[in-house]
Amino acid sequence: MNVLLHICCAPCAIYPVEELRKEGHKIAGFFYNPNIHPYSEYTRRKEAVEACARETALNIIYGDYDIEDYFQHIVYNEAPEKRCPVCWWLRLAETAKYAKDNGFDTFTTTLLGSPYQDQDIIKAIYDDVVKSSGLKSYYKDFRPGFKKAHEIAKAKGVYCQNYCGCLFSEKERSERKKKKN
Repeated sequence: MNVLLHICCAPCAIYPVEELRKEGHKIAGFFYNPNIHPYSEYTRRKEAVEACARETALNIIYGDYDIEDYFQHIVYNEAPEKRCPVCWWLRLAETAKYAKDNGFDTFTTTLLGSPYQDQDIIKAIYDDVVKSSGLKSYYKDFRPGFKKAHEIAKAKGVYCQNYCGCLFSEKERSERKKKKN
């Protein structure tokens, strides 16, 4: 299959790219993450994805950094249990749209590899987006390779962030850190 892989960050892409290639799929990456804040963090993650893409000969498509659209979608959803699903939906819907408009058979996401995200909700959103897009479904739990992929990334000096990317998660991380100290 011709698969478009939504990529949230370079370390999280390592295992899914490896798995999709092992299965014989033709793949391209789609870096679409308007949730990442501040912009310097976005560019740092984008540069890490670019470097990994060069190393692995992976074609990457870069979606717009439309942070205004992101904030319009989450403005009334400040609590993580509401905000995160809206963010996931926004990114998966845009990935599906790009896949459909550009001749891909299906899409998947590196979000399905994170042990820090609610996989049941991400899968439900994925299933809904696939159904409404008319694309084929390709679901795979990429979590088994998360730890090893991040170890590889660290060994290679690939930037590994310490929060999901949004302004809210950065604030929550800072507050937890403050409480620890």
